[in-house]
Amino acid sequence: MRISNIGLIIQILFFASLSLNAQVPIEENSGAASHHDSLQLESATPLHSEHPSVEKFNAGKLIIEHISDSHDWHIAGHFAVPLPIIIYSKERGLDIFISSKFEHGHKTYKGYMLENNHIKAVNELETIDAHEATVNSILTENLWDISITKNVTAMFVSIFIMLWVFISVAKAYVKNTGKAPKGLQSLIEPLIIFVRDDIAKSAIGEKKFKKYLPFLLTVFFFIWINNLLGLIPFAPFGANVTGNVAIGLTLAVIVFVITIVSANKNYWRHIIAMPGVPIGVLVLLTPIEIFGMFLKPFVLMIRLFANMLAGHIIALSFFSLIFIFAEMNVGLGFGVSILSIAFTVFMGMLELLVAFLQAYVFTLLAAMYFGSAVEEHHHEEVH
Repeated sequence: MRISNIGLIIQILFFASLSLNAQVPIEENSGAASHHDSLQLESATPLHSEHPSVEKFNAGKLIIEHISDSHDWHIAGHFAVPLPIIIYSKERGLDIFISSKFEHGHKTYKGYMLENNHIKAVNELETIDAHEATVNSILTENLWDISITKNVTAMFVSIFIMLWVFISVAKAYVKNTGKAPKGLQSLIEPLIIFVRDDIAKSAIGEKKFKKYLPFLLTVFFFIWINNLLGLIPFAPFGANVTGNVAIGLTLAVIVFVITIVSANKNYWRHIIAMPGVPIGVLVLLTPIEIFGMFLKPFVLMIRLFANMLAGHIIALSFFSLIFIFAEMNVGLGFGVSILSIAFTVFMGMLELLVAFLQAYVFTLLAAMYFGSAVEEHHHEEVH
């Protein structure tokens, strides 16, 4: 768990630094207020009436920005790394440019604007202020956004890590044939054996598990690595990949397609007309079995999506308490920051367990679905 430990340490330091930085503007305001009071004695005029008001901290906005996908990768403050925008429209054709052209949603470019991380078509083709543009709903509905977003970039990073890990381990086996595993090989080998013996063999059977083992290994490591990378709060990590419903939906659809393609006659017989069940009961049971066939991948999607999303929201909620109480009082903000960071560290440690657990559960359920699809008939007569 070396990767996860590094991610936890970095996360703790990140939250601690932000909690201290959260106090800076408030201290300046409080200092200005005391200086103002000394000049105005006991004036009843509040300070914010003579100076520009500071926007209050919005915890909901902060959480949504961190857990949602975006067309740029936020680094710190107002600095963000722009990502490629790839848009196709039947009326306007293909357009490729950088997301910085939108100026964080304040400008339009080539007849498009960025609103709440969604690209919309506008009637004006020039670069104008976004609040002056008129959204063209017809063009927006026919718009294909295939941009390289934050989550897509994070998946490329995880795929690169997976390729590097598996290729390195494979070369180590060829080079050190007959020797005890060491280094990265000693970390990956127990996990591969665990997926093979405790998941694939037990759920599918020793005769047919090899056919599905490559997919099960890929899904397990893809989910586990992305879960761990999501705990590291800076680029190119920190993306909420597995907490995105589209990722869970895609993985669930792949499991569903493999199950349907692999299903034998015995599987369909139990779905459509379960042996030994009276015809009157089949009228009620068969629709339930067909519905359950589609419900299983839906459960896979919700289980992965909801658990990973909830973990990020809870951790960010504890972290947001620092800013909420700091707006009330500087000392209160410092006091709450201690408890908030402690709870955030606890959630980070819990997320390390959840990262592995969700990868295990998703892989196990997928293997069970495959096993039920290829299970052979036992030729038992039911009287």
